[in-house]
Amino acid sequence: MPKHIEIIITQAAEPRPGAHQDAGAHQDVGEHQGAGSHQDAGAHQDGSDELGYLNLDLLVPALEAIGFEGFAEEDDILKAYIPEGKWNEAAFEVFKQTYLTQDQRENLKRNELEERNWNEAWESSFEPVVIEDFCAIRADFHAPVVGVEQEIIITPKMSFGTGHHATTHLMIEYMQSLPLEGARVVDFGTGTGVLAILAYKLGARAVWAVDNDTWSMENAAENVKRNDAEVELHLGEDLSQAPPADIELANINRHVLLTHMEPLFTLLASPGLLLLSGILQEDEDIIAGAARAAGFTPVSQKQRGNWLAQLWKK
Repeated sequence: MPKHIEIIITQAAEPRPGAHQDAGAHQDVGEHQGAGSHQDAGAHQDGSDELGYLNLDLLVPALEAIGFEGFAEEDDILKAYIPEGKWNEAAFEVFKQTYLTQDQRENLKRNELEERNWNEAWESSFEPVVIEDFCAIRADFHAPVVGVEQEIIITPKMSFGTGHHATTHLMIEYMQSLPLEGARVVDFGTGTGVLAILAYKLGARAVWAVDNDTWSMENAAENVKRNDAEVELHLGEDLSQAPPADIELANINRHVLLTHMEPLFTLLASPGLLLLSGILQEDEDIIAGAARAAGFTPVSQKQRGNWLAQLWKK
């Protein structure tokens, strides 16, 4: 079986002087793919705040940028997972020196996990996600969540979109008010398929979803079937095979959003809506500039921790 590497980072016992993070920016982490790949690995940034707590807004994107694909937060530790074939010792050393305190570096743990044990480790840390009284995301081994309008049951695996990450949370918040009844929907970077499944549950007449990760596609197919949804899933890198859409969902990373903004505009019907996330606060202006240049008009924006979601119209 292919192996994965697990690293375990503990909060700093003696945080580096001057390190600071607004406590309100601390958030739950599920798993995220590529949102921080644009960050400058040479830029010196602290991975813990002045109290020594892990700064997930910095650590997760930085780890994603060097190939890590799954994350789980447990009290005072962050667990991160990467396929053995993607491990780069030099890149990880740069990460440690850039983002971790000396105490964190000294207490860092690394484990090699067989595929079966890796999945078990992730599943054991998975907890249901409840977004107000609108939507709950849970595994089949959890009890049903009472008092929500929509419930999505997934097989928890290390692909993006279980709802734990702030960006997925923001997308679902927004979808509560989108005119999805009878709409044609394209989900660009579907991950687990949660957003595509929710779009179907909210009345979309056609849902087309794409992702470039085989593991995610397999998981999404399981989840679509488990929820009796009708979603057309595609493995691919772009929107070249996508049908016209009334609403586009793109919870992905900065680089992909920037390189696909014009195709997203061309594909969208007029009038139509584009919902974006996977955007760090510091990237607000560059994403907005690209969206305006492609022809989109801004509607609104939401923020959770250091992450943004933006709604645009055509």
